[in-house]
Amino acid sequence: MSTQQTKIFYMGATGFIGGAVLNRLLEHPDASTFAFTALVRSSLKASKLEAIGVKAVVGSLKDEPLVESLAADADMIISMADCDDVDIAKSYLRGMKKCFEVTGKAPILLHTVGVLADNSAGFYNASATIYNDADPDQIETLAITQQHRTVDIELVKADKEGYMKAYLVLPSMIYGLGQGCLVDLGIQNQFSIQIPQIIQASLARDLYIILFNLIRQNPDSVAHGREGFYFGIASEYNLYDVGKAIGEKLVSLGRATTSEPTTFTDEEINLHFGGSTFWGTNSRGLSTRSKSIGWNPKKTAKDLAASIGPEVDAILQLNAARERGESAQPINAYIPIPQAA
Repeated sequence: MSTQQTKIFYMGATGFIGGAVLNRLLEHPDASTFAFTALVRSSLKASKLEAIGVKAVVGSLKDEPLVESLAADADMIISMADCDDVDIAKSYLRGMKKCFEVTGKAPILLHTVGVLADNSAGFYNASATIYNDADPDQIETLAITQQHRTVDIELVKADKEGYMKAYLVLPSMIYGLGQGCLVDLGIQNQFSIQIPQIIQASLARDLYIILFNLIRQNPDSVAHGREGFYFGIASEYNLYDVGKAIGEKLVSLGRATTSEPTTFTDEEINLHFGGSTFWGTNSRGLSTRSKSIGWNPKKTAKDLAASIGPEVDAILQLNAARERGESAQPINAYIPIPQAA
């Protein structure tokens, strides 16, 4: 494999998924050949990233000229940040097109997204439709109104035009507590989204590295564009069981009197979830394509359930620190609550 430096523009380094993947890449056997440039909003976190060998630029994804410029100078873009904003996508696509025009080589985009959720809002069971990541025709039946779908369409269109190659990873439930040097240094958000929000209201990685390595070896050998959707789905779970596990933990701590989940009121949904019923939706899929490239998920719904107790403990500690007036990282400080589909 070539030892030539690969310039990587990284968006979302401070988030739960983005930080976890960046941590793995910094531990990669070929890490010395990666030249990272991360866009962050905090000068403090920028200095911490610089200290571990990641060039950091302070700015916002909304600064389209900056994003376009950084993208134009990159061999690869890893997008772990906002997957809903078409204007952001168009800004880095313009940069990638400039890169192609100068170098004649199509830059790579490794993008995180999720488009399979229905609009059940917790009122009906999962549909019989199970999406398969190896069936691009089926994926293309997803309506433009699906969350994040407008960005997906722009990326696939750009890939078809030939000036970039798009690989889209779709994680399922993201759970657990973030670990590693980025968490230890206070760079990465330690908490995911779904379960912590439910915990507060009640009081998912290897695939990236496999895909990253295959793309570096030969991007033309890895399906991209309309065939470049890779589902990170190991098994199905029921959110009722998640609520039950949270309830059992809270009962054991004396913070609740029953472990039986109950429906959130409209007032609770507005207070804790920003009015969104997204966590009551169903999302079903088969990770056929992901497994075909060598992804062999080890974690199951049992591991998800086992992770809930430690998350409850961590969130209670965080809440206690806030009540004492101590500085503490807000949960999901860098990730907006999804809006209802």
